[in-house]
Amino acid sequence: MANIYFKQKNYPKAIKFYRMALDQISNAHKEMRIKIMQNIGVVFVRLGQYSDAITSFEHIMSDSPNIKTGFNLILCYYAIGDRERMKKAFQKLISVPLGIDDEDKYIPTSVSYDDPSSNMVIEAIKNDKLHQMERNLKVLAEKYIMTAAKLIAPAIETSFASGFDWCVDMVKSSQYVELANDLEINKAITYLRQKDFNQAVETLKTFEKKDSRVKSAAATNLSFLYFLEKDYDQADRYADLAMNADRYNPAALINKGNTVFVKKDYEKAAEFYKEALRNDSSCTEALYNLGLTYKRLNRLEEALDCFLKLHAILRNSAQVMYQLAYLYEPLGDPQQAIEWLMQVISVTPTDPHVLAKLGKLHDDEGDKSQAFQYYSESFRYFPSNIDVIEWLGAYYIETQFCEKAIQYFERATLIQPTQVKWQLIVASCYRRSGNYQKALETYKEIHRRFPENVECLRFLVRLSTDMGLKEVQEYATKLKKVEKMKEIREQ
Repeated sequence: MANIYFKQKNYPKAIKFYRMALDQISNAHKEMRIKIMQNIGVVFVRLGQYSDAITSFEHIMSDSPNIKTGFNLILCYYAIGDRERMKKAFQKLISVPLGIDDEDKYIPTSVSYDDPSSNMVIEAIKNDKLHQMERNLKVLAEKYIMTAAKLIAPAIETSFASGFDWCVDMVKSSQYVELANDLEINKAITYLRQKDFNQAVETLKTFEKKDSRVKSAAATNLSFLYFLEKDYDQADRYADLAMNADRYNPAALINKGNTVFVKKDYEKAAEFYKEALRNDSSCTEALYNLGLTYKRLNRLEEALDCFLKLHAILRNSAQVMYQLAYLYEPLGDPQQAIEWLMQVISVTPTDPHVLAKLGKLHDDEGDKSQAFQYYSESFRYFPSNIDVIEWLGAYYIETQFCEKAIQYFERATLIQPTQVKWQLIVASCYRRSGNYQKALETYKEIHRRFPENVECLRFLVRLSTDMGLKEVQEYATKLKKVEKMKEIREQ
């Protein structure tokens, strides 16, 4: 009944029924009582009554400690901001006995090497249900301890670094001594999240003399950090260090491939990505980078194969779908390219670059109305793409709506003020739409800014003649002079 009320989020009723259940179970059924008390504690957490939850969890930890309750207790202390009790709860958490310290039973002894029956027993129990359960329990305990340390480290001391150091010291003197290195690496990653790259690098460098697994993990992070900072020599050095420490580390192989890729040795980069995939067939980074490498090598069919495999793993990745669209176009299948871009738009409907690409593909296929729709959408989300602006302006000129074209080309003049062609097109649009006065003013402004532009002077002469203006002779003289100067320059 309490469980049902809990599911219905009727927490006061849930507590009432849990307590009624607790009253009816004798102390002989200790395990059942502990489970009910855990549930009561969780309900109090949901209600935000942390002090009541703490009372339940503390009782369990003093009577029959377990990892889950220890973790919940830390969360409650964190919620009320009690530093000292957070520390004590963490110490309690790492001292909870798991009851799986007898790992020797899975390791052959010197006697059993000569004893076939003992060997058979060890082989049989090496991966039996009990060993799997013990392994899962250990993994869960390590996960709770790591999460608790990351949570409380910034709260228990004046800085998160000293908080992490305290947690590491505690872990080093516990049964989870091997977790200390993982915590140190987490400390470096936290520095990264805080954009403190120097401290992250310093922390990671301390692992250079540690055992191979930790050294490889630290060197992998360092390699990628230097790669992001474009220090490719250092990135290469640490990638080598990570690979030497653990040749089966796919991330280390990808970093090595990346450093080779930026040096444009694409064949060699492809080899490293392939080796990473041999070590971990589900490594999506290696598969993506291999696809990009094949693209650079113009091996488009192989690149397509990589991205199709990736799409099967990452169904909603806009990047992967865009790469597929990009490949189908040079492979001579624009319809497939359009299909994939439509899928990208279903995931990221406001991507102006993809919308512009769809517009171009439809334009190439001769479907101007669809092209106009996608180019207009692209312009709406990013009104500064000069190619999109030019296409839309040209479309309106083509369809005899010169007044509408003006707004696009005026925007182009704002984006590229030193490019005279946009201003000439604006003037031309005024002329075509019959607004000769505005056209003349625009040409005069262009002439003021670009006095040696021949095309502008020609139109000024023509317009002045048509409108019977007295400046016609002045512009004609200037035009002859500019044309002569141009001729001399060319000679």
